[in-house]
Amino acid sequence: MKTTVTAISLLTLLAACGGSNNGADAYGNFESTEVIVSAEATGHLLTFNVEEGMQLAANALVGGIDSVQLNLRKAQLGANIKAVLSKKPEVNPQLEVIRQQIATQQKERRRIQDLLKANAATPKQLDDINAAIAVLEKQYASTASTLHTQVSGITSETRPLQLQVEQVNEQLAQSRVINPVAGTVLTKYVENGEVVNYGKPLYKIADLNTMYLRAYVSGSQLPSLKTGQQVTVQTDMPDGSLKNWPGTVSWIAAEAEFTPKTIQTREERVQLVYAVKVRVQNDGSLKIGMPGELRITQ
Repeated sequence: MKTTVTAISLLTLLAACGGSNNGADAYGNFESTEVIVSAEATGHLLTFNVEEGMQLAANALVGGIDSVQLNLRKAQLGANIKAVLSKKPEVNPQLEVIRQQIATQQKERRRIQDLLKANAATPKQLDDINAAIAVLEKQYASTASTLHTQVSGITSETRPLQLQVEQVNEQLAQSRVINPVAGTVLTKYVENGEVVNYGKPLYKIADLNTMYLRAYVSGSQLPSLKTGQQVTVQTDMPDGSLKNWPGTVSWIAAEAEFTPKTIQTREERVQLVYAVKVRVQNDGSLKIGMPGELRITQ
C-alpha cells in the first residue's frame, strides 16, 4: 500500500513539473475582423439572399431596396433635359445661308475683276462688291457668335439637370446591397420584405479563414515580441492534448492596460499588460471566442 501511494505521489509530482514546463507565455481568445453591412438607401427590402453561416464572395449582389421612385425621378430628369435641348438653335443652317451669299458675291467679284481688266467695268463696281462681301463676312461672324452663345447658354441650363441624374444614378447604385468582403455571415439582422432606413445594419460578416488570437503579455515579455514575428499558438484538443498552430504577430498595443478580468485571477488584474494580436490561418476548427495560448519561444 505504501509503495502504491509513493508511486502515485511521484506521478503527481512529475505531472506538476511537466505542467510548469509547458506553461504558456500568454492566454487569450480568438476573434476575427467583423464587418457590419448597413443599408445605404431607404425603402422596402425587396430581395435579401443572406442566411447565417452562408459563405459570401466579395462584391456579390445579395439584396435590393425598392428603387421605383428613383427610376421615375431619373425619367423625369431625362424629359426635362430633352425639353431644354429642344430650344437649342440650329447653327449650321443659319450660317449656311450667309456662306452661300458670300460665295455668290465672291463669284461676282471675280467676274467684275475680269471685266475691269477688259475696261468693261468701273473701279466703283469692284469697291461696291468688296464692301458687300465685307458686310456679309461681319454678319457671318456676328451671327455665329450669337448662335454659339445661345447654344452654350442652353447647354449650361442642362448641366444642373445632368448632375441630378448622376446623383440619382448613385442612389440607384446604393439601393443594391453589395457584399463588401468575402467571408461567412455571422448574424442576420433583417428579413426580406422589411422596410429599412439608411444606415440600418443588415448583417454581420467576417473572414473566418484568418483568425486572430488576442492575448495579453506583461511589460517584461514585451521586448521579446515584435510585429511580423513567428510564434506558436496552442488550443485544447478533445483528448486533453494541445494542438500547435503557426502564428504571426500582427499588432502590439502602444499603451498598457489593466489585465482583463476574463483572462487572469483577481490578484493579477491589477497588473498592467499589453494586448497583442496573433494572426492564425484557420482550417475551420477555430471559432470566435475560443480560448488559446501563446508561446513566444519556438
